[in-house]
Amino acid sequence: MSLTITLIQTDLVWENIDANLIQLEEKINAISVRTELIVLPEMYTTGFTMNPEKLAETMDGKAVTWMKRIATTKRVILVGSLAIIENGNYFNRLIWMLPNGQYSYYDKRHLFAFSGEDNHYAAGNQRLIAQVKGWKINLQICYDLRFPVWARQQTAEGEAEYDLLVYVANWPEKRSHAWKTLLIARAIENQCYVVAVNRVGDDGNGIHHSGDSSVINPLGDVIFTEKDKEAVFTITLKKEDLSAIRNQFTFLKDADDFSIRR
Repeated sequence: MSLTITLIQTDLVWENIDANLIQLEEKINAISVRTELIVLPEMYTTGFTMNPEKLAETMDGKAVTWMKRIATTKRVILVGSLAIIENGNYFNRLIWMLPNGQYSYYDKRHLFAFSGEDNHYAAGNQRLIAQVKGWKINLQICYDLRFPVWARQQTAEGEAEYDLLVYVANWPEKRSHAWKTLLIARAIENQCYVVAVNRVGDDGNGIHHSGDSSVINPLGDVIFTEKDKEAVFTITLKKEDLSAIRNQFTFLKDADDFSIRR
């Protein structure tokens, strides 16, 4: 079974929800090939803002409503994170929006204390593994990448928990070596595809982002990557290729049993 995915690596207009929705819709409308899953960067409406008090939306707000319209109109799954307010707390929340308008979400577990994210947002404690066309997809956000236990396959009798690991990010260029290295490591150790979408350009704090959005196969081979410019890239992944690698290298059956404290 194949799955066609489009990565949108883009600059983001700092803390301007309307401008970002307009430019992203233009990029989505310009996709000329059939795709099934479109992945946007982390905090695609604002950039990596520490001002959720001014910019966070509710789950029936402008951005989630926009995601629902795009997903239903284009008949695609749309993925990206944004600042959400709920029950008095702010979350860096990834939305998995289906073509029928239904959605699931994941609240970022690992908050980036280096920039004060933990002072503004509440942490999530539940992973989201979505399913589509026989693919199981683990959805994570940026800084989560540095914590391999959170992404680690929790196997049952050698069976993989998921097939594809997706990261959405605002990962600075100055730490791009870590970004690229850890993405490859996550693919190899979990015997899965990795799709990672990062922004490009300078944010409102003058922090530069080089993108380096990537697609990596379960052997750690980089199938696609793009640096320092906007890009819209579509790729079709084949489940039989993944199965062939796992059948040849049966490493997951030797994995340690463990549980994550939430």
